[in-house]
Amino acid sequence: MPTASYSKRNHLTLLFRGAEFFPALIDAIDAAENEIYLETYIFASDRTADLVKAALMRAAARGTRVHVLADWLGTGADRCAALAAEFAAADVQFHAFNPWFHRGLARSHRKIVVVDGRLAFLGGLNINDDMLSDDDDAQPLPAPRWDFAVGISGPLVASIHAEVTAQWARQQPKTLLRHWQSLQQLRASRIRLGQVVAAAALVVRDNLRNRRTIQRAMLQALGRAHDTAYFVTPYFAPDYKLRQALEMAARRGVKVSLLIGVGQFRMQDAVAQSYYPKLSAAGVHIVEFRQTQLHAKIAVIDDNWATVGSSNFDGLSLFVNQEANILVRDADFALALRKHIVLGIAQGVVISADQVAHLSVGRRVLNSLAYLLYKSVLQVITAGRSIK
Repeated sequence: MPTASYSKRNHLTLLFRGAEFFPALIDAIDAAENEIYLETYIFASDRTADLVKAALMRAAARGTRVHVLADWLGTGADRCAALAAEFAAADVQFHAFNPWFHRGLARSHRKIVVVDGRLAFLGGLNINDDMLSDDDDAQPLPAPRWDFAVGISGPLVASIHAEVTAQWARQQPKTLLRHWQSLQQLRASRIRLGQVVAAAALVVRDNLRNRRTIQRAMLQALGRAHDTAYFVTPYFAPDYKLRQALEMAARRGVKVSLLIGVGQFRMQDAVAQSYYPKLSAAGVHIVEFRQTQLHAKIAVIDDNWATVGSSNFDGLSLFVNQEANILVRDADFALALRKHIVLGIAQGVVISADQVAHLSVGRRVLNSLAYLLYKSVLQVITAGRSIK
């Protein structure tokens, strides 16, 4: 199984919310000279998405090769059809990922942009407006969606570029020549990843050779934790190994904090709450974020290791969907991200051990039923390989 390979001398910019991400993205697109690759789960129909779409079309008009890959389920069949028509008229190459589940159940949940092979963006932000719900673009949020991306320049961009070009090649009709080219690109990406050491790394999850790469990176980081571990996710429903790692870290004296988004899906909230008794008993500090839609998938450990990306801490992200995260070994970056997390925790609602202990019988039963249903569905989807 592949492991994370770190490269030195990468320049990283932490981008908080769309207010920082989208201006940086559009500036990069407008400065592009040769090529752009953009992957997203959601490419919405709203003011922000229209600004990005217009920038991509401007790039194509001046001769830049533009490639856009949007997930068919996340973006929607009708929206994908509309984008395909608009982009075709503007000479932008567009593909919808896995339409009608022709290639199985996996979705492309990745959010990656690479410009001219020299600048990349990676994180949790889709191409949609911060002030509108992910589920219903007519539903305004009470505050901007809470999420992060990272702007990247330096040696790591070569690995990210190899990954997006290989992904793009896999979307083409599988002639023998294209299949051979795809294998060559995948081999090239392996070589690049194997040649780099220390500082920042790309980790992806797919259903080929990277089935547990992201989960393994988190488990290894938690296993080495000495002082603090902060985990943030909108959907908390990991497998037994990750839950056990959180609990074991807390029991050996690590201050483990878990910031969870709630209020989007009642079923998901109940599944997450089914884990609270054991987590709380182990000493994990649990906080629910209720101010707006929390969408960040981030972690900071010992103020020297961090991750930002698209992978939620749930069964779909860890065992089914295609995901991409950046791992960072840098104290300044980790400290900057931790400051955001600490502010998020301060704005959240602490779930005390006493509250967990005094949950009503009815609530406990509902949480247990939600967990059993979730577990059953994941076991079917993953042929029994996912969750305990």
